[in-house]
Amino acid sequence: MQPLKIAAVQFENKSGDKAYNLSKMYELAKQAKTEGCQVISFHECSISGYTFAQRLTKEELLQVSEKIPDGESVQQLIKFSKEIGIIILAGLFEKDDEDKVYNTYFCVDDTKVIASFRKIHPFVSKYLSPGTQYVTFDLLGWTAGILICYDNNVIENVRATALMGAQILFMPHVTGCTKRDYLPGTRHVSPELWRNRELDPVRLRLEFDGPSGREWLMKWLPARAYDNGIFAVFTNPIGEEDGQVKCGHSMIIDPFGQILDECTGFKDTYCTAVCTPEKLEQAGGYRYRNARKVDMYRDIISQPHSSQLNVSWLGKTD
Repeated sequence: MQPLKIAAVQFENKSGDKAYNLSKMYELAKQAKTEGCQVISFHECSISGYTFAQRLTKEELLQVSEKIPDGESVQQLIKFSKEIGIIILAGLFEKDDEDKVYNTYFCVDDTKVIASFRKIHPFVSKYLSPGTQYVTFDLLGWTAGILICYDNNVIENVRATALMGAQILFMPHVTGCTKRDYLPGTRHVSPELWRNRELDPVRLRLEFDGPSGREWLMKWLPARAYDNGIFAVFTNPIGEEDGQVKCGHSMIIDPFGQILDECTGFKDTYCTAVCTPEKLEQAGGYRYRNARKVDMYRDIISQPHSSQLNVSWLGKTD
């Protein structure tokens, strides 16, 4: 297994404007390739946009959705991959033959869709169906997995994907800058701050780095990598979409829970890091997995419970 250089992107996408979003993705992928990146990862629903789905009818949501692998955007990314010479991970709303709609993230190379994953815990629209399967796949000799946004907050999802062999976990998000009733100090960040970022960057940076943004990410994100001994590739949009602001901070974390690189500015950009195989067995998470005594808690963790989330669908972007 050889070292693998990955780019994790933050960019301000446009609601429902696939042509624009794909053009930005092409531009950023091309730049990342010049820096030697072999893989590039974009955020949740980066092709279609995400937050605007909260106000769409089922029919409108179906119109912006695509089938995988035959959808136009999916095929366009395969063409990009072939032209640029880089593997691409991105997301959109997927529809199936029964007109069910999913929040799906997928990986393509220069010929095909390598893997796709449907979000297990969908938010933003009551018309989204949940995925029912974990996924792992070969990525240039590495084993990779995918979990979308809120899926990563349920720690069993991350552990299960790691136990299936994932060494790199892609974590596409649309998150941050929202009020969380259970966390003091969090609040919705005003779109006016984003629009005024050039004249008053300090106030916006304080919000992006504070309790509603990066501080919240640091409560759990490094722990997912550390506890499971995996590389974590976190991607998140920056800027405004449909009246909500997101804080970016796309980053790549190693199996020790250390941030290898992170997007810190307000621009459309990416961070890069090289994943090296020796860290996988050096990290504590490798020992923790091997030290498990499954017989002690197999019956406990498999106990049934209510899986219905007590949330309002509209406005939720996790």
